[in-house]
Formats: sequence, C-alpha cells, structure tokens
Amino acid sequence: MIMPAFLCTLLFSYTPMFGLYMAFINYQPGGSFFGSFFHSEFVGLRWFQYFFDNGDFWLIMRNTLAQSSLSLLFGFPAPIILAIAINEISSGAFKRIVQTISYLPHFISWVIAANIIVTLLSSQGLVNKVLMLLHITDKPVGFFQNGHYFWWIIASSNMWKDMGFNAIMYLAAIASINPELFEAAKVDGASRMKQMLYVTLPALRPTIVILLILAVGGILNAGFDQQYLLQNNLVLKYSDVIDTYTYRYGLQNGMFSYGAAVGLFKSVVAFILVLLVNRLAKKVNDQSLF
Repeated sequence: MIMPAFLCTLLFSYTPMFGLYMAFINYQPGGSFFGSFFHSEFVGLRWFQYFFDNGDFWLIMRNTLAQSSLSLLFGFPAPIILAIAINEISSGAFKRIVQTISYLPHFISWVIAANIIVTLLSSQGLVNKVLMLLHITDKPVGFFQNGHYFWWIIASSNMWKDMGFNAIMYLAAIASINPELFEAAKVDGASRMKQMLYVTLPALRPTIVILLILAVGGILNAGFDQQYLLQNNLVLKYSDVIDTYTYRYGLQNGMFSYGAAVGLFKSVVAFILVLLVNRLAKKVNDQSLF
C-alpha cells in the first residue's frame, strides 16, 4: 500500500535532485539537454561566491528575512487565536459559517487576491476612503508607491489568506481534547478564559511546536506569487526576495546555473534552521519534529 506514495516521492522529490549539479557548472543550453548538462564546464563554488560578493545579496536577504519575519510574527499566532475563538462559539451552525468564511481566501489564487489587494489599497480604494473619512490622513496614501509599506502589505495579505486554513489543524487538535478536562475545570470554578489558558493551550502545545519548527525552517520562503504580482519598479528595493531574484536571473536572464546556486543556498539554510530549531524545541519543551 505504501508503494505508490514511495514511487511518487522518489520520482518527484528525489530524482530531480540530480539537477542540483547545475549549481556547480556553467550550464549553457544547446543541443540535447543531457549533452549540455554533463559536458558543461565545472566551476565549483564560483556561483555561490558571485552571489555573496554581489551587491544584491544583502538587499535580497534583508527583504526576505523582513517579509518572512513579519509574516511569521502576525501569521503564526493568528490561526491559533482564530481556532480558539471558533471553538468557543456555542451555535454549531454559526460556527460552521464562520469557519467556512475564514478559510475561503486560501482557495483564491494569488492572481485574484493580488487584484483585490491592489484595488483596496489604491488611491481611490476602500482603505484610503476610510482613512480620509476618519480624518486619519488628509490625502490618499500611496501604498504601492512607497516601499516602506510593502513588507506590511505582504505580511497582512499572507495572514488574511492562510489564517483560516491553518486554523483547521488547531481545531482538529482541540477536538481531540478529552471533554472531562473541561468538566473538571468547571467544577474547580475555572472561567472560560482560564479553561482556554490552562486546558486548551497546553493541549495545543505539541501542534504549535511542530508547526513553529516548520515555519522557522521555511523563513527564507518569503513567497513568490504575492511579491511578483504586487511589486512594481517603485518598490523593487523592498519587494525583491530570493524567489523573485532567482526567477529573474535564472529564467528571464538565462543564468540557469546562478539561479540553481541561489536556490540551493536557500534550501541548505532552511535545512540547517529546521535542525537547530528542532533541537532547541526538544531541549526547552521536550517537543520536537523528530
């Protein structure tokens, strides 16, 4: 029964890894793929050195870490809070409606979501109209003309889009809590708030730790779709992250080996972060991914 999953993993996850060799050669397409691939000049770590010495390195890393950190700061606790809030709703029908509405944005493609965000934040959009109506600002704010707003736009949009869907995992963990624990807490005089603090949250701790390890491990995965669709030349210095940088140089400029080297660097850093955070979590909370 496990054979189909094993074959799919081998075919789609491990077999393509031979392409990592491209990061160590000067690949130039021409003729047959395998002929060009295996007969290209071996350059060792030249592309990695070029990336580190390039003036773009610190700018790309700053944008990637800033956007990922803000998305993690706002996006990680949001589904936990939402799951606990939904669990506290007494009406079953209203609970299902709220849950359905909350995870619908996850199924909207970034192409549509980006258009919604651009429309809302445009000079004549709803956000600017509300800000001016409340006299918070006297004139429309150029959200997409000022790069300082871009990091916050990405963090907010990521939280809005994935909050409801990520809450499903926490709702499943809450559903597995023994109801007798809540009954015992009620007998001891615990309020709804104390039940959440001393029963629900401790029961969610294993799930929170595992998802936090995975989230920190992917901190360099700031995203691609949202940055590519929302960025423009005015905010490029704040919007360009590793994935968009790799796409621009690796595919648009034809520097395939350089793009592969940048992507491999990101994967290695992510792997190291997963190991470090997993070990730290095991020492602190005795909870770990492996």
